[in-house]
Amino acid sequence: MLICCGLVTLDLTQVVHALPGPNAKVVALSQNATFGGPAANAAATAAALGVPVRLVTAVGSGVLADVVRAEVAAAGVELVEPVDRAEGAVPPGGASGPAVSTVLVTAGTGERAVVSTNAANRPTALPDGSLLDRVFGPRPKGRDEGEVRDRERDVLLLDGHHPALASAVARRARAAGYVVVLDGGSWKDGTADLLPLCDAVVLSEDFRVPDVPVGRVLDAVAELGPSFVARSRGAAPLELLDKGARSTVPVPVVHEVIDTLGAGDVLHGAFAAGVARGGPWERALEEAAVVASRSVTLPGARGWIRQSGAPGR
Repeated sequence: MLICCGLVTLDLTQVVHALPGPNAKVVALSQNATFGGPAANAAATAAALGVPVRLVTAVGSGVLADVVRAEVAAAGVELVEPVDRAEGAVPPGGASGPAVSTVLVTAGTGERAVVSTNAANRPTALPDGSLLDRVFGPRPKGRDEGEVRDRERDVLLLDGHHPALASAVARRARAAGYVVVLDGGSWKDGTADLLPLCDAVVLSEDFRVPDVPVGRVLDAVAELGPSFVARSRGAAPLELLDKGARSTVPVPVVHEVIDTLGAGDVLHGAFAAGVARGGPWERALEEAAVVASRSVTLPGARGWIRQSGAPGR
């Protein structure tokens, strides 16, 4: 099975002809509201690919949070929330609702601009034995231990948000024999502590290690512990460093890009799903690149799921 730990957001997306300049207003061509976030989109991707998945995240409280919960469940993802949702549980200065991302997608290019609060002020309970027992509890309904194939592996995918929670979950996962994977979208507080706990890391093109030249990013990450490090570069081949050996993985040609929102999340979710099914690193990444490339040909991070009619709609 796959456990995803990290951020979920409420994404408010509008498609525009062009981004507005200073003091300008534009009329949107379309708009949509749904859940997003690296860990959440990755979890939905894995569910659509048929891998049992559990999402560990802080959703918040209120009507909008309930909408997010309902949509996550409809995507076929089991939710574990490390926070008390009872009245008055939010500390002073904390935010009660879900994290919100405002997304502008440029029609014609599919490029997106995102403004988000991320996990700032979203409280999570301090990880304890009870929470970790829930995270690593029985498999999601519909999949019994007897149905697990010999080559399948248990995998934990982190996105680096909620670092104290991520660290506690990663340590328990390693002790339980899980493969630990990191979605390296950007360097965050806590990244340096998470990397030694990871077996594999898939970086974005924008990922930077402090005080390290761009050309040495893969090496610097590998030196901190992971045996497999990859970096996506848009339409260019992915770069790989596997136990010191360098190679690349091709990215399928996309003739018309509609929306790049969440493409990296899809890549990471599909990669983790491939590893959970027992695939070697490189093959899992090759298959993930195909899924991510397909995702940019349709609106939203999960438009490809709706079109394919995959489980976890």
